[in-house]
Amino acid sequence: MRLRQEARVLKEKAVCSVIAAAEAFNSPHDRGRETKVLLHLQHSFEMLLKAALVQKGISVFDPSLGRSLGFETCVRKAAEHPDIKLSEPDAGTLRAIDAMRDDEQHWFNQVSEQLLYVHARAAVTLFDDLLRGVFKESLADHLPDRVLPVSVNPPRDLALLLDEEYTQIAALLKPGRRATHEARARIRTLLAMEAHTGPETRVSSKDVDRVQAGIRGGAMRSEVFPLLEELATATDGDGLLIKVRFVKNQAAPPVRYAADKSVPAAAIREVDLQAKYHRSAAELAKALDLTQPKCLALRRHLGIDADVACCHEFVFSSQRLKRFSDNAFMRMRTARDTLDLEAIWRAHNPSARRPESCTVPSCQAGRH
Repeated sequence: MRLRQEARVLKEKAVCSVIAAAEAFNSPHDRGRETKVLLHLQHSFEMLLKAALVQKGISVFDPSLGRSLGFETCVRKAAEHPDIKLSEPDAGTLRAIDAMRDDEQHWFNQVSEQLLYVHARAAVTLFDDLLRGVFKESLADHLPDRVLPVSVNPPRDLALLLDEEYTQIAALLKPGRRATHEARARIRTLLAMEAHTGPETRVSSKDVDRVQAGIRGGAMRSEVFPLLEELATATDGDGLLIKVRFVKNQAAPPVRYAADKSVPAAAIREVDLQAKYHRSAAELAKALDLTQPKCLALRRHLGIDADVACCHEFVFSSQRLKRFSDNAFMRMRTARDTLDLEAIWRAHNPSARRPESCTVPSCQAGRH
């Protein structure tokens, strides 16, 4: 494949960093090992995503600041691009690694060996997938045959790992242990893992305080970390060919949100609303490759503006501005690709009177 010059440089930096992460993971020396693994893994994917975007002709610079885009924006752009095809579970894996790296770089957390392994192994699997999908290469092309990218110790069941970690945290918080700092470091890791299922996840000391209070109060893990109930892993192959991916737990119960008064206080996360609802109506239309009127028609058809998971109205003095989340984008992208947009336009044309009836099948089913 003929590569753009900048894409070639970025890809090489990505490969160097993922190899450095593998070296750190397999190092016999424990001092600084966790930090090196997380920092190199996060850097490897930022470089790889930017290489992929540049190769596809997408700018990775903020036009107003003249600086390269941050990690979260690169993940979002890669998820939106049809040729890169970063799935939502894979995007969650990257966000979780980034959240753990953020704590490790700017404060401290503690990642158990098995949780570090499952994320490192999933990262190597995803790195190879992206390298193959975009650049038609494999990670094995950049390593001697004798090298193990990450140790082949098979991961245990994720739910069991989380239960063991939660039990360990509860033990550390018992009176007289004098290990609160270690417990809070482990709490930060589990909070960071919620980025697998929540793109807007940010770990704050207030969230740690709530979780700590919930654990000391005897709350169950599912009450304190409800989003982790949605998470599972899928393992394929064995030995050198083992692959690990994070997936959605199909058996998980529905997550209750803060608006539900029955949700324990420990489970409520503080969310940066401007980070969650980061798209304007114009940006949403552009991302969907629709005109703004047709985007509005599709929003009306799907009830996007009335869905709190998709839309939030910000009030700034006398201004009221609607902003939209990634949930809105994903729902609308699926609808755009599967529904009759012309029928939706006729039914919800913003500049025309609303017709007496709608011919779109989902409208007739009562899903206006």
